[in-house]
Amino acid sequence: MSAPIRVLLVDDHPLVRDGVRMRLQATEHIGVAGEASGVDEALALAAALQPDLVLTDIRMPDGSGIHLAALFRERFPQIRVLVLSMHCDPEYVRRAIDLGVCGYVLKDAPAQQLVQAITEVHAGRRFFSPALHTFLDNTEPPQRSPRSLTQREADVLALLAEGHSNKEIAARLGASIRTVETHRLHLRRKLHIEGRAALVKYAVDYADLAQEPRPQGNAV
Repeated sequence: MSAPIRVLLVDDHPLVRDGVRMRLQATEHIGVAGEASGVDEALALAAALQPDLVLTDIRMPDGSGIHLAALFRERFPQIRVLVLSMHCDPEYVRRAIDLGVCGYVLKDAPAQQLVQAITEVHAGRRFFSPALHTFLDNTEPPQRSPRSLTQREADVLALLAEGHSNKEIAARLGASIRTVETHRLHLRRKLHIEGRAALVKYAVDYADLAQEPRPQGNAV
């Protein structure tokens, strides 16, 4: 009988980890090698435990599961990454794929679907919750993608998500208030957003993606 698939759980909610651990421990071919509550702890445990697969949430206090996937691709290319998240937004899923995840399962999916996903990903295949297939099959990128932003625009968007005023953003970035206002205007035009309140809401929704590693050659 082959050895169990060794999984590293990464989620900042202990109750979520408890539930997932209990479900996986009831499966003969999957075992929990360790648990982490954030990106830094996950990297340290991965180095020490060398799991077969990492099962990670998207949002955590010290980063995101998407960023974690990029770090694993760089430092631990042999460890496959599977996302388990409540976020079904196309941007999160596409960005996760771009940065190396091998699968994406929604938290409201049946428990058996998670077991299937771990099995498939460990076998070298990819797995995505059926609810995600509709937009994954559509290769046309959304018009309001945060990936279309320059690095400085992404910085402004991230600071807006944290609730900072134009004056505070200017101080953080070492820029003038007029420059920040110009960036906000460019953001609204580029993202096709009407009004300041709508821009702030968009910033909150996409704060994680705005701070992810950006492709080489993106204007700053």
